[in-house]
Amino acid sequence: MSSISDNIIRIDKEIKSGKSPDALLLAVSKKKPVSDILEAYGAGVRDFGENYVQELTEKIPQLPGDIRWHMIGRLQTNKVKYIIGKVVLIHSVDSEKLAEKISDLSIKAGIRTDILVEINIAGEESKAGIKPGDAESFIRSLEKYEGIRVCGLMTSAPICDDPEDNREYFREMKSLFFKLQNIFDIDKEKDHNISMRYLSMGMTGDYLTALDEGSNIVRVGTGIFGERVY
Repeated sequence: MSSISDNIIRIDKEIKSGKSPDALLLAVSKKKPVSDILEAYGAGVRDFGENYVQELTEKIPQLPGDIRWHMIGRLQTNKVKYIIGKVVLIHSVDSEKLAEKISDLSIKAGIRTDILVEINIAGEESKAGIKPGDAESFIRSLEKYEGIRVCGLMTSAPICDDPEDNREYFREMKSLFFKLQNIFDIDKEKDHNISMRYLSMGMTGDYLTALDEGSNIVRVGTGIFGERVY
């Protein structure tokens, strides 16, 4: 069995030799002990993603202060207060109510919080996210919230045995991402809170395909840390 460090070295080489060599490897550390995170940290990883607010807030004080924490799981409005100022990016915003809460609490804290808009690219009923066709209007509805910065899109493609099955979804996401970049980045001098920089897609089973299709953040958990025990 490969060590966490070996896995990171392998994945990092795959990223650097692919079509998106500057993509960020986000280590998904949910349900993994602090010791595992420290091993990944020792191998050079600085960006870690957590799915649960309580687990995230418990881990932060036990780990190095230069770790960049990402909130990648579903976020309830009543839990937002616990992570403001503690995460560099919230990946899973799919309602104006949530965006407004993040903005309000960020303004009170004197900061602006970076977020991604979650897209349900495959239309799966079991998953959260905005419909692709609603993405532009949804993002426009967020322009008025001064405490957030919309930095791009995130999606979770269907779980499948063959990553090629998800290529069409990743391609659709790339197309949507570029379309929204063109729409919102036309006026470079306008001081708005939309900056379409990140396309977060691809996980352990399909991150190589996602990288081929333009992802610049891949969220890898099992591929780094091994299977989780729940």
